Amino acid sequence: MTTPLDELVARSNRIGDDPSLVVYGGGNTSAKGTITDHLGRQQRVMWVKGSGADMRGSVDADYPGLRLEELEALRSFDAMSDEEMTDLVARALLDPGSRRPSIETLLHAFLPFTHIDHVHADAICALTNHAEGRRVTAEALGDRFAYVDWIRPGFELSRIVGDLADYDGVVLAHHGLVTWGSTTDECWEATRRTVDAAAAYVSAHRVAAGPPPVHADLSDDEVEQLLLRLRGRLGRRILRVDERLRPVADDPRVEGIVAGGVSSADHMLRIKPRSLVVRSADEAPAAVDAYGADYEAYVARHADLMPEGFRAHDALPRVMLIPGLGAITVGVSNSDARVLADIALHTHAVAADVAAAFGTAEPLSEKDTFEFDYWPMELYKLTLKPPPPPFAGFVAVVTGAASGIGRGIALELGRLGASLVLADLDGDGVEASASDVAQVGPAPEVVIGDQSDEDVVRATVRSAVRAYGGLDGIVVNAGIGVTGTLEELTLEQWERAQRVNLTSGFLLTREAMGVMRRQEMGGSLVYVASKNAFGPGAGFGAYSVSKAGMVQLMRIAALEGGPIGVRANAVNPDAVFDNSRLWDDGLREERAAAHGIRPDELEDFYAARNILKRRVTTADVAASVAFLLSDASSRTTGAVIPVDGGVAGAFPR
Repeated sequence: MTTPLDELVARSNRIGDDPSLVVYGGGNTSAKGTITDHLGRQQRVMWVKGSGADMRGSVDADYPGLRLEELEALRSFDAMSDEEMTDLVARALLDPGSRRPSIETLLHAFLPFTHIDHVHADAICALTNHAEGRRVTAEALGDRFAYVDWIRPGFELSRIVGDLADYDGVVLAHHGLVTWGSTTDECWEATRRTVDAAAAYVSAHRVAAGPPPVHADLSDDEVEQLLLRLRGRLGRRILRVDERLRPVADDPRVEGIVAGGVSSADHMLRIKPRSLVVRSADEAPAAVDAYGADYEAYVARHADLMPEGFRAHDALPRVMLIPGLGAITVGVSNSDARVLADIALHTHAVAADVAAAFGTAEPLSEKDTFEFDYWPMELYKLTLKPPPPPFAGFVAVVTGAASGIGRGIALELGRLGASLVLADLDGDGVEASASDVAQVGPAPEVVIGDQSDEDVVRATVRSAVRAYGGLDGIVVNAGIGVTGTLEELTLEQWERAQRVNLTSGFLLTREAMGVMRRQEMGGSLVYVASKNAFGPGAGFGAYSVSKAGMVQLMRIAALEGGPIGVRANAVNPDAVFDNSRLWDDGLREERAAAHGIRPDELEDFYAARNILKRRVTTADVAASVAFLLSDASSRTTGAVIPVDGGVAGAFPR
């Protein structure tokens, strides 16, 4: 048997699946019913969406139950602060441990209907967000819908809406639509019918703005330069290009669209009250600086309204509209930046519709904007999000990531929240590594190819810039083992060892340092060398020389990178076997023979010869690499960290 809660969850999921109705935690829904409590008593109950819950994919636990009689009794109050309301609503919870009910719980409780929807529909906001909002809404929906000018959600708005139950629904300016029904189907149909009527009215009154100015597509070089200039001002964040907003960015009214602010007040929690228009890479730094100065001035003008214990948000934009490109959004990960783009797509589409149909969109007053921007009840939702991981916003390239040390480093950096480009010649292997990384952190980009090829390396670095906006670190790890005495080695074997193990590192260093110089944020270069760089082994000369060269490459990179804040360091592992392909193709057998032991004894042999008598794992190397990439080593450059258990005679000098 279907319960009111079952119906509520199903209807809410249906609403959440339509981004023209709500996006990312927006809106709220409710249902009323009767339950038998733990003492056998019949109790009238209301289930309402929890604060910050996303209707899309929501489950029963996202809809806390409350004793309806206790909520209805609150209607007799003449006034109530947000803090008092939150406390009294919490006292009505059936389960005190359930998630916090919606800010608008009392709005649902004061309406005498079984099922209620409150959505932030784009079409409804297009009707209201301008000077003629009240008149236009009446024309579009008729006199059976009440219209309420902007009032911040809370007790006052709940009482006002509760007194409008004789209407078919309520339109809230800059906020959305409230509809209801005696059944869940009636409620859904009322929501759908009303939003469709609003959309049809807006479409019928839309007037083309004339041919937009011609904005040529930005070239790849122009996009790269723009991203690097912006990231240099925005800091260690992910910048994501979204071409879906190209029509808005290219619209001749784009400045007015941006001035219209957000379509629904709750959008500003994610994307700030305003977006920023940036017209070129040369203009980008000054545009970001001006935006920040404006935001700081806005905060200063309303300092007396700042809630006690709160401080100003950072002054940086979250959404930038770029004619000829679309939008660039700023987040702690690519998925986070995608969320902001989704919200911006809807919020700016509303302002564009207003401009096309009714004139310039009008935002909330600056005072109302500030009071919502810094409203503790809304900011509470931010506390529900876990803190970002330590490498959130950090962009790194890891070569040789298909197996062994490279795979281990990728997994560790992914777990720490880094946004990665994984590169390797082994396509299947690096795709498998990327899949594993995506299970513990942000899904990485993949580049398949030979990292000793200039074009492949250039594509690898460009992939990082285009996918994430810039580059903070590289891990030079691609390498092979080549055995043979100096008399036995062929020229092809020697040159292959140097090309794969050393030249690839030079090429990646060159490309990365060029990007970091333009980005003007510094960076960290980490080289996976080897114990053989300082303690070479007979019969392993080509490999040992290439790794010694890598250490020298690192030191030169430290010297040349220092003036621009780029650090360079190395790790020297020894005898790392887990998931490593270095020991394939006969290397294990050759090294075992050189030491006079069986191949299956090789790992224990290497462990026994180090001071700690322990095996060295990929996780050990990854931990040291993460340290060298992190700010914890911000005063360390030109250094080599042995990760070998302490091999006598192999300590760096």
